[in-house]
Amino acid sequence: MEISNTMTVEAVYKPKHKWLTKCSKFAKKATLFATTFGVMATSFISTACTVLKSVICLIGGGVGVWGIVNLLEGYGNDNPGAKSQGMKQLMAGLGLILFAIVLVPVLQNMMTGAV
Repeated sequence: MEISNTMTVEAVYKPKHKWLTKCSKFAKKATLFATTFGVMATSFISTACTVLKSVICLIGGGVGVWGIVNLLEGYGNDNPGAKSQGMKQLMAGLGLILFAIVLVPVLQNMMTGAV
């Protein structure tokens, strides 16, 4: 009789629990999704705030120009009502532009900080 000292070792990995491998696959997918979502959300917020700032500045500029026209019309016709209305519109337009310059970046920082 001949006894062989060589033994074959199988290199097959069998986990103790099948649910553990399913959970780790899910965790990898969830991590990938969260990372991708975070990057996309940050770029979306940045683009949206830039567009919002531009739109608010344009609206403020339009209201300000309209106010200047009303103000000059009031001075031309010596109409105190038109002068008052023009001054209100001019100040509202400047306020909108100031709002866009000062508060929209603060809003952007708050939203990117939440993501």
